[in-house]
Amino acid sequence: MLYTSDETALTRRLQKLTSILDVTKAMSAERDLDLLLPLIIYEASKVVEADRCSLFILDRERNELWSKVAQGSKNEIRLPVGSGIAGQVAQTGAPINIPDAYADDRFNRSFDISSGYRTHTILCVPMRDANGDVTGVIQALNKRGGRIFDAEDEELLLALGAQAAGAIENALLHEEINRLFEGFVSASVVAIEARDPTTAGHSGRVANLTVQLAQALEHRSTGSYAQTRFTAVEIQELRYASLLHDFGKVGVREPVLVKAEKLYPHELEMLRARFQIARKDLQLQSYRRRLAAVKARGDKAMAEIDGEEDARLLEELKQLDEVFEFVLTCNRPTVLAKGGFERLDELRKVTFNDAKDQPQPLLLDSEIRSLSIARGTLSSEERKEIESHVEHTYRFLSQIPWTRTLRRVPEIAYAHHEKLDGTGYPRAIPSKTIPVQSKMMSISDIYDALTASDRPYKKAVPHTLALDILGKEAKSGQLDNELLTIFIEAEIPRKALGAVK
Repeated sequence: MLYTSDETALTRRLQKLTSILDVTKAMSAERDLDLLLPLIIYEASKVVEADRCSLFILDRERNELWSKVAQGSKNEIRLPVGSGIAGQVAQTGAPINIPDAYADDRFNRSFDISSGYRTHTILCVPMRDANGDVTGVIQALNKRGGRIFDAEDEELLLALGAQAAGAIENALLHEEINRLFEGFVSASVVAIEARDPTTAGHSGRVANLTVQLAQALEHRSTGSYAQTRFTAVEIQELRYASLLHDFGKVGVREPVLVKAEKLYPHELEMLRARFQIARKDLQLQSYRRRLAAVKARGDKAMAEIDGEEDARLLEELKQLDEVFEFVLTCNRPTVLAKGGFERLDELRKVTFNDAKDQPQPLLLDSEIRSLSIARGTLSSEERKEIESHVEHTYRFLSQIPWTRTLRRVPEIAYAHHEKLDGTGYPRAIPSKTIPVQSKMMSISDIYDALTASDRPYKKAVPHTLALDILGKEAKSGQLDNELLTIFIEAEIPRKALGAVK
């Protein structure tokens, strides 16, 4: 069938309008500005049959046009509103169609000179949002076939620009929301680390380890996780959950949170003062014995009496100092030597006389309980308070109106201390109900806690020993053994933290 020229033009126009509708659908689905802008430029070039196109977005705060993407240029371009052809279109809101660029005084030849490109025809139109406000400019150069841009090209480019304006606005809003979340998460991490400066960097390291482990699953072709893959937004969700997994520590009392030894600093000072009083009491008792001996044996025996008492006092003071050194050893977060607990119990009976000459215990029952902590520095009550940070984290994160793609952040963070055998906390839930993201975070959290060199209550564990400890927990059914294998084989610590194998 033969078509008349009018029918051919109508068919071509219909195809272009259909193309605009198709690209509108694609633009409305794209939220990444770096992917959206090249798509718009490509479609604009196709619709008006231009050799090149550029897109400028209006920055109202700086009163400038800026372009991340301009065909023929690799660099970002910025120009004041009102300057150049694009700047004039942004300022006036009226399209500019130039059939011969070099015959028009508004055209700046500097770009052609610097790039070696030869501009012949120009079509520049504003992009308007739903309110009719100019949000940017699309500029097309050199109609193909040596032709000039006509009224139809202008109309089609305006239509495309209107759709592009809405898509760009949505993408910019999406970027702003992401920056808002990033800022909020960063501020939250700062708040966590301000409460406990000794663990500064822990949240970031756990996030890096967990994200690297999640990405390593993409290369898994066998085993339970062969089909497990995480999208970009799921990785973002996992990263936020990892960064915020300890936020609930803001609800834990600071003395408990930063407790480096079994006794709190003020308790140790009170105990030290008590030993000083006991020391003075020994000296006082010695002088009392000297006076009594002199009365009984006479002045001539004074030298002998002093010699006897000096030796006795020296031995008593030595024993008292040794007891204090033993207490200081017990106070450190180390496992007590054999017999240590029994000796602490015996010290309950040791007394000294106070200023009123009344007997007082050298060690209080509460101090003996604290010094008898078998592992670490926390009593069972204090450990429960520390563990409560998970509940605080979940309640806090649940108050945030997360987007649909980030809605599982609270759930993932909530389970990072759960164990596969149901012995974890705070809920002691079974393996099948623990999210895989939480299982990965648990491995990362334990690894970093073991290898961190900034904890005042313990020494850093070497990388290989940390992996051995994780391996024992996996064999006992507490950690996911397959995920740990991937963690080790993919060298996640080296990739995420630069840890030495």
